Order: sequence, then C-alpha cells, then structure tokens
Amino acid sequence: MTAHEQDKPAPARVRVMLVEDSLVVRQLLIHIVGRDPRLEVVAAVASGEEALATIGQTRPDVVSMDIRLPGIDGLETTRRIMAERPTPIVVIADSIEDSSLRISMNALRAGALSVVEKPVATTHAGYDAVATEICTQLRIMAAVPVIRRRPIGSEWAGRSAAPAPVAAALRVPEAASVLALAASTGGPPALARVIGGLPASYPLPVLVVQHMGGAFMEGFAAWLNGVVGLAVSVARDGERAEAGHVYVAPGDRHLELGPAGHLRITDAAPVGGQRPAATALFRSVARHAGGRGVGVLLTGMGEDGATGLLDMRQAGALTIAEDESTAVVFGMPAAAIRLSAAGTVLPLDRIAAHLARLAEGGP
Repeated sequence: MTAHEQDKPAPARVRVMLVEDSLVVRQLLIHIVGRDPRLEVVAAVASGEEALATIGQTRPDVVSMDIRLPGIDGLETTRRIMAERPTPIVVIADSIEDSSLRISMNALRAGALSVVEKPVATTHAGYDAVATEICTQLRIMAAVPVIRRRPIGSEWAGRSAAPAPVAAALRVPEAASVLALAASTGGPPALARVIGGLPASYPLPVLVVQHMGGAFMEGFAAWLNGVVGLAVSVARDGERAEAGHVYVAPGDRHLELGPAGHLRITDAAPVGGQRPAATALFRSVARHAGGRGVGVLLTGMGEDGATGLLDMRQAGALTIAEDESTAVVFGMPAAAIRLSAAGTVLPLDRIAAHLARLAEGGP
C-alpha cells in the first residue's frame, strides 16, 4: 500500500435504521447488517412511533421497515417519513402472507423503494441469500435521492406543457398487437399508474417485467390486479396473450412473446444480470410483433431494457421511455434515451393516455 493510499479516508459507512417489532428478527437484522463493513446500524427500534421520534436525531441514510407493526403500521410510518423527513426505505416483508404483501406493495406506492424477504433463522436453507440481498438493497437504495412524497404528476398541474418529443421518422402502426412494459426500482406504483390509466376496453395484451424478488411476484400480481381495471395474472408458459389482460413475468423466469401471440416462460441465463429481463421481453416482441409492438421502459436502476427497446424501435415498433422528471430512478430510461431507443419520452402521468391513443390507431 502506498503512502497516498494510507492517507485516503475510509469511505463513510451507510447509516441504517432498523424498524422491526420482533426482538428475535431485530437481533437477526442487527447481526446481518453488522457483518457488512459498508453498513452500520445507527438505530434499531420496535415501532413506527419510535422510528418517527428518533429519525431526526439518528439521521439514517436508509431505513429497513417492517410492515406489520403494533400501533402505527409500516405503511403509515412510510407515509409519514416520506412526508416529513424523506429517507430511502427498504421494506422487509414476509413473502407468504397475503396481507403483508398487500401492505408492502402499498408501501412502495407510498414511497418505499424496494421490498425484500424477511430473514427466518441462520439455520434456514435460504438464509445466506436473503441476508446478502438485504445488505445489497440497503446499500443501493441509500444512494437513491428521495423527495417529499406528493402525488405523481402534481408537478405538472396547471402547466400547458409542450407536446411530447417524437422522432420525425416515427410512424403509428396500423394495428398495434401487443404492449410490453418494464420497470425496476420504483416500478410497482409506476406500473399501477400506467396500467390503471388504460381503458377497460384496452384492445392489446399487456406483458410486464418488474424486477423483484421471486417470492413476491404472485403477491405483486395479486396487488396489481386489485388496483387496476384490467385483469392481471402471472404469465404461464404456452398461454395465448389475450387483449385487455395483463401478464406479469413470474419470479426468476424470463417472459417472452412467442409465435402467434403465445407466451414463453424460460429459465434461460440472466440477461445483463437480470431474470426476468426487460431486454429479453423487448427482443421477443421485436422478433414476433415487429412494427406492431409497443414498448415502454419505466423507472429503474441499471440499464436493463435499453438494448431490447432499441431492437423494437429498429423493427418499426413504437417505443417510449419515462421522463426524468417523474422517474424514481432514471437509470433504465436514461440508458434507452442515450441509445436512441426511445422514440418518445413522456412523464409518467401522460403515458397511459398516449398508449390508449396508439391502440386506437391515432397519432
């Protein structure tokens, strides 16, 4: 080690607040976080009330949030933190309890950034993977800038904004046949906003890739089904994609469009480290729908989807990326824009109306 390297200060550790009412799980989380030299626990509290009372003094970089809390639950605690002292929040949830999953998804809608599986015990078969994922999510989400939570789109209220930028060579397909949507960090509420804004008579099947732990995908699909008008289900291999139905990629499997509108579920290798991958979905749509496809890339960390969206655009499809003004994390849409893969760039609250017009064959 050189003298210069010796003089360099060690990088600051990520300050973590743990909110968990179970003493056993709280101690387990303290142990998990304590093993990672890049993280430090600055507070470990048993209730939402304690979290709200101490967050100003402890100043965490990220909060690990239990959802099922006595008194003020994790959803309401998330809402209050995002309104009063915005801080990145990672939800720690039981992946098998329906009520917990519903609350977790609503917490994402209220401003939490991601949801990860609650650890069981050090002797549990999946403990190491769960522990690693918790630490990874805490480190990554600590770096996401968050703002006081307000309804998505309120920043556009009252403005007479300029028309959305559309490439001069872009053409409207005579008859679009499929819509492919993809998102990662910040995706559940964004997908709910877009799909929820589509009319009940929407004439296209909707294929969805959302980066999320495999244990949560059934719960995510069930939650989405409850907050949007279209029917939502986890996609099954070989089924035919029907108009007005939403098909969500299952956990740890790629969702692809196959010949004649049938769906393919595969365990092929991850693409860009992701499975399901947005790029795998978009490429399959480019291959089998060509110029009749519509692709939308929403908020998310990383670059998944950008090259697949480019394939779609080069095949003549319409492609849309979420604008930076509404993206929780602008990574994925930004990557698509850099590649000129996005023919149109729109704020989140304008995408659904645009998709409805395209499906009707309008400009």
